[in-house]
Amino acid sequence: MSHDEDYLFLSGIQHMAFCERQWAFIHIEQVWAENIRTIEGKHLHERTDNPFENETRNDIRVVRGMPVVSHKLGLRGIADVVEFHRMAEASEGTTVRLENRRGWWRPYPVEYKRGRPKIDNRDAVQLCAQGIALEEMLNVSIESGFLYYAQTRRRLDVTFDQQLRGQVHELSRRLHQLFFEGKTP
Repeated sequence: MSHDEDYLFLSGIQHMAFCERQWAFIHIEQVWAENIRTIEGKHLHERTDNPFENETRNDIRVVRGMPVVSHKLGLRGIADVVEFHRMAEASEGTTVRLENRRGWWRPYPVEYKRGRPKIDNRDAVQLCAQGIALEEMLNVSIESGFLYYAQTRRRLDVTFDQQLRGQVHELSRRLHQLFFEGKTP
């Protein structure tokens, strides 16, 4: 990708994984209707999207509402939460330094969802896209992240394996194609 204005919303990859037509209605035609689920989702994200509520608990630095961009995917967005876990020592390619923080830290994206885990991986592709963006931004490799589901109050560990990464790249390619063509499937 060459121009930031050509970048699409990272959150759209979740819509694309669920239904190309739904993605096109939202992102091409800009047709969106609020409903009880979207309102509940907004309430869930009120705290996670506030970049001024960052905190450190023990050996975990919690950064909320972190802007992310992937030049490879041509996607930009906001990660709900990125947790940085303090590591005992540096690990080349997986740890970073944080400004005004001592030690080495390993990043993990955390995506908050209103409902329950899905039978497919539409939420996982969004999380993995955030991981890919963080990899580019921080020059590290990120093996996994977490999906937190408000309805079950559980978080699931998601491994960013080659199959999931491949699906993210394919979905990204497809949403750029549809956006460029201006077609609603």
